[in-house]
Amino acid sequence: MWNILKHIRVLDLSRVFAGPAATQVLGDLGADIIKVEDPRGGDEARGFGMTQEMVDQGIHTSPSFIALNRNKRSIAIDLSCPAGQRAIRRMVAQCDVVIHNFRPGTLERYGLGYSSLKAIRPDLILCSFSAYGDSGPLSAIGANDLALQAHSGLMSITGEADRPPVRCGTSLVDLHASLSMVIAIMAALQHRDQTGEGQEVESSLLRSSAHLMNYFYGEYWATGVIRKPMGTANHLSVPNQVFPSADGSVVIIAPSNEMWIRCAQALNAEKLDRPEWRGLVDRQRHRTAIIQAMTEVTLSMSSEELVRRLGPAKVNVAVVNNIGMAADHPQLAAIDAITTFEIDGKPVKSVRAPFDLRGTPRGPERRPPTLAEHTGEILRELGLSDDDIAALEREDAFAPPGSRTAAR
Repeated sequence: MWNILKHIRVLDLSRVFAGPAATQVLGDLGADIIKVEDPRGGDEARGFGMTQEMVDQGIHTSPSFIALNRNKRSIAIDLSCPAGQRAIRRMVAQCDVVIHNFRPGTLERYGLGYSSLKAIRPDLILCSFSAYGDSGPLSAIGANDLALQAHSGLMSITGEADRPPVRCGTSLVDLHASLSMVIAIMAALQHRDQTGEGQEVESSLLRSSAHLMNYFYGEYWATGVIRKPMGTANHLSVPNQVFPSADGSVVIIAPSNEMWIRCAQALNAEKLDRPEWRGLVDRQRHRTAIIQAMTEVTLSMSSEELVRRLGPAKVNVAVVNNIGMAADHPQLAAIDAITTFEIDGKPVKSVRAPFDLRGTPRGPERRPPTLAEHTGEILRELGLSDDDIAALEREDAFAPPGSRTAAR
């Protein structure tokens, strides 16, 4: 964790993936992240993917939650009750940023919309995140990563030709959106430093998915072309796809004429370095023949040999790893992209933020919090007295009605 944003406090009302991924990056940069969770069970992601086998191994928190919630403190507040809403207002007065991913209009129904929060703290930055945005015909509809993979057209170009569409295996739209939110919040903080003014910033899964598809949309708007799935291939260049090896698969990408010549000569000049294949347009025209010839060559070599030949020739190449191979590959550790902390007495690994700041010292990191772990600590730190906390507790601010739990 770096301490660049140590002067910034973020009230995180988000849950599941995109919002928590964004606030984790802000937390990695040193911001004080106060994660507000529903007392009824907390962030839903705490249970995502949990199996009996995990429980038997002593794992009680979902790996998905652990992956996205380090460097945060947890407080449990029931936003649906007046006392919980009052507690949030007390907290907002001492926060720089509020982030949420409720459906449009939800915060307003709680009396916590931007105009209300701005009255409490005029220079507040509110980051509002939703599925389709806060206006337009789909704004009231809820959706997740998969829904936007479908809506955006991403699924229509993913998979094999003449087969049903498939999803991207990871939550691509969510995680892309998380970095978009971080950029917007950082820009708003810079604006505030320059002007003293806060503002509302808005992002959505729709914006994120559209950004991921931008050059496909641009091509369609310019030419009317609607691309279809090509498996691992790409319409931009040849070769640009997965090829089978003698013991697995590798990706080989040689988009320029110069790289193609190096590729052909490194693999099998006699079969591949042909004059009629040396131009970009020529390779597009002869795609089928080139892929067939490449496949015959790559099948005669191991994945390791293909990398050994093509890497030094400055041709883009990579082994198609499974998750375990990729997670344990020494290259990931070599760039210090893994962090480890202790949960339930066991060391747990997690992926660091997708960048490094080599001129800024890195300090210790917080493990992901247990539900409501810091409720009392946070409220007292923000100036609430024990009497204030007790009064909120009596009004069920920290637990569902009939299930009161003292703030710890």
